[in-house]
Amino acid sequence: MRRPQLCDDTLRDGIQSPSVTDPRIDEKIELMRLMDVLGIDSIIVGLPAAGRRAYNDSLALVRAAADNQVKARINLAARTVIDDVKPIVEIAQKTGRAVTAYTFIGSSPIRLFVEGWTVSTLLERVKDAVAFALREGIDVCLVTEDTTRARPDVLEPLYRTAIDLGAKRLCLCDTVGHATPDGVRHLVSWTRNLIRQSGATIEVDWHGHNDRGLAVANSLAALEAGVDCVHGTALGMGERVGNAAMDQLLINLKLAGAYQPSLAALDQYRELAAAACKVPIPVNYPVFVRDAFRE
Repeated sequence: MRRPQLCDDTLRDGIQSPSVTDPRIDEKIELMRLMDVLGIDSIIVGLPAAGRRAYNDSLALVRAAADNQVKARINLAARTVIDDVKPIVEIAQKTGRAVTAYTFIGSSPIRLFVEGWTVSTLLERVKDAVAFALREGIDVCLVTEDTTRARPDVLEPLYRTAIDLGAKRLCLCDTVGHATPDGVRHLVSWTRNLIRQSGATIEVDWHGHNDRGLAVANSLAALEAGVDCVHGTALGMGERVGNAAMDQLLINLKLAGAYQPSLAALDQYRELAAAACKVPIPVNYPVFVRDAFRE
């Protein structure tokens, strides 16, 4: 397996779990530092349009990344609407640090039905928000929520529009943990074929949830199928039952010979995340706990 890119979403999706505590800003900055020490390639540090604290913490984290010369790419999340992208532009201008906007938009039949959206509605939002971000000098990753339950005839025009506008990345999401590894491979293959047909050079992310207990397996399958980057969170924290556990991804990639950076800081990362978010680590948690080494 080739060296993958890793994106840590602990500071955004991880803290959306209904059972965790939103850490103090100094704890978030230290977690970001540890992610960088571990060689993680990019970090989603917040969704600044979500409220005053979310904005202030996002600003402080991007500023700390600039001041401390964090090597990881810094990302900020937004809905695919101009009003959500504006705070990202403002933070980039205030800090002088380049950031990538991860703009997400619903794509599954159930979301379109509930919201009363059409494909035309989605395309207009993509055109407006992505074009605005790019005009303001912000790179964009278009994130299609619930990709694994969306129809190809919805996804294809969304992706082609984002590519034509100049988005740098696409993110495929298993938002409710619906997929199996076989399904992941088929989706990645379909997406890669679409990109080849477009003639564009664009990278693909995978963002998976753990509702069926398959988040880590699906992430590894996505890498084998050809995505450039997989997302994870410390201890698998996140909405509902969580995301792919970044600590488990790192161990599995290291054992497969696909990850060269040192993992000496992995225990510190895991323990700080647990303490800062007030998440108890189960006694049977894979790899790290005492019971893994006794019978």
